[in-house]
Amino acid sequence: MAITRRGFLRQAASAASLFTIVPARVLRAETAPSNQLTRALVGSGGIAHSANHFGFAGSRLVALCDPDALRVASGVDLAQKRGLGKIHGCKDFRELLADKGIDIIHVCTPPHWHGLISKMAAEAGKDVWCEKPMTRTVGEGRRVMEAVREHKRMFRINTWFRFQGSFYGFGSEVKPIKKIVESGILGWPLRVVVGGGQGFGLKFGWSGLTHLDPKPVPKTFDYDLWLGPAPYKPYNPARVHGVFRGYWDYDGGGLGDMGQHYLDPVQYLLDKDDTSPVKVDVDCDPQHPDAVGAFRRIVYTYADGCEIILDGNGSLAKEPFLRGSRGSLWPHLRSDIPGLADKLRAMPEPPRQQTDFMDSVRRRRTFALNEVNGFRSCTIVNLGLVAMRLGRGFRFDPETLHAVDDPAAERYLYQPMRAPWTM
Repeated sequence: MAITRRGFLRQAASAASLFTIVPARVLRAETAPSNQLTRALVGSGGIAHSANHFGFAGSRLVALCDPDALRVASGVDLAQKRGLGKIHGCKDFRELLADKGIDIIHVCTPPHWHGLISKMAAEAGKDVWCEKPMTRTVGEGRRVMEAVREHKRMFRINTWFRFQGSFYGFGSEVKPIKKIVESGILGWPLRVVVGGGQGFGLKFGWSGLTHLDPKPVPKTFDYDLWLGPAPYKPYNPARVHGVFRGYWDYDGGGLGDMGQHYLDPVQYLLDKDDTSPVKVDVDCDPQHPDAVGAFRRIVYTYADGCEIILDGNGSLAKEPFLRGSRGSLWPHLRSDIPGLADKLRAMPEPPRQQTDFMDSVRRRRTFALNEVNGFRSCTIVNLGLVAMRLGRGFRFDPETLHAVDDPAAERYLYQPMRAPWTM
């Protein structure tokens, strides 16, 4: 059944207005061990062990899982070393979803698992902290949105540049750029260039290998569970763990890895949190069916004429990050608009955002980057990846969330999963 943007937002607003019973201990934010929010990590690799996932004041890490027994042991040991105490370790994430003592699930797996685990966690009554990209396909992202809304869960994507921190190599936070865009001083529509010349490295080193010989699966590793919903391919260590990003079945190379970090703030700046591009065009060499390659340029066009251009070969290195009909903006807030610094100080601040996820969970307040706007910024990434695989552009309907008269694109947007896994 087609879902329109306005229909979705109306239903989401209606759901958000419903009275939700929240335990008094949560509202009081009590910090005794028995009253703290409890968290579990699904996936125990490098990103799971980072500060973004391992420890937070007022919450307690109680469990983790991974299909690799060595990674489970490493994570349990690391928790002890960091003073978090003895936590539970297991192989199968479904064991954690069944544990009613766990409040929050951190999805730290490769992206081919993000959508399915997020959806199942929401259905199990868990709030979800999901790594980027939110999902590997548009269809999976849509299902996550629906599940989070239906089960009234809190959800966040683990990228933060729209609300804090310096925006990678741009040399500025996003907030002053948002003020400039909202003031209208640059004019409209806007053309955004994202590439090395603007401070954003696209990490083409995350391309996969095109010839992988089958290797014996380590006895400590449940490779079938690691594959999960992905198509079966013979095991090779160059396919899993820290190098999975270079393969279409699990991620999308440098664009899959970094795209949501770069493009979510752009979506926020352009005020596109409730829509998507209507067209995507690509210039790239033919792609290998298994290993992700590079692109020279990807161009996204919105219905109002705004464009986002991903510069893969450096041909637009001297272009501004933002160009409007009346002015431009380069990294470090350099501009061709006279007196911009003085004008910037007089511009109103953008609205405050809910940026504390633990507070979101306690008080049931929607996080700044959630299942709706996170889905939209992930969709930008996934539209580009589909165009690369097709070797051509296509049109997209941001209301129905389907390709326009393009069955080949549609098959990539809504890919089936390997049985028995399904969304």
